[in-house]
Amino acid sequence: MEAKSSRIIVFGAGGRVGRAAVAEARRRGHEVMAVGRGDGSVTDPAAVARLAAGHDAAIVAVYDPGARPGEFFPAVSRALAEGLPAAGVKRLVSVGLASVLATASGDLLMDTPGYPQEWREFYVGHGAGTEALRAAAPEALDWVVLSPAGDFDHEGEPSGGYVPAPAAADSRITLGDFARALLDEAEAPTLHRTHAGVSAA
Repeated sequence: MEAKSSRIIVFGAGGRVGRAAVAEARRRGHEVMAVGRGDGSVTDPAAVARLAAGHDAAIVAVYDPGARPGEFFPAVSRALAEGLPAAGVKRLVSVGLASVLATASGDLLMDTPGYPQEWREFYVGHGAGTEALRAAAPEALDWVVLSPAGDFDHEGEPSGGYVPAPAAADSRITLGDFARALLDEAEAPTLHRTHAGVSAA
């Protein structure tokens, strides 16, 4: 059954994940506002509220290479937690990182043997963003953080499906299939106030 057309705002629409989300939303017939860096700061609650006004759901796939991750991602979360409800947006699907997702054993992927540690500050900053969202989001904002269970497959063709999965270093999913997961959760939420991973079906 086709979901009814909605108004969806995509923050970080210039990146690879953001572009895939915009394309998938438009393919489904939604009205999309694609927000890039020049449209307003996603760390400013007032800018978030202004941009998001009149939308049904928000997808967020932002990154600032010039900012400290431990400051940037929590600031984004706090701005979303304040700005989206002020704009009347009830659903947030934020793009997370597999590194701070639990594996089948319960350990975070970044803490498993052999996992690359040179970007640990980035991993930890992403995780701090999720915790800030958990702490700051009011009940009126139904949110989920969704990430690949491992990494993106930039070479393969989308399968048209995906499955929920714990973190695993060898897990892969195409951008197209990940965008399907983002839009499914924006349209008909099944995950609430949690960080979940998806892998190729």
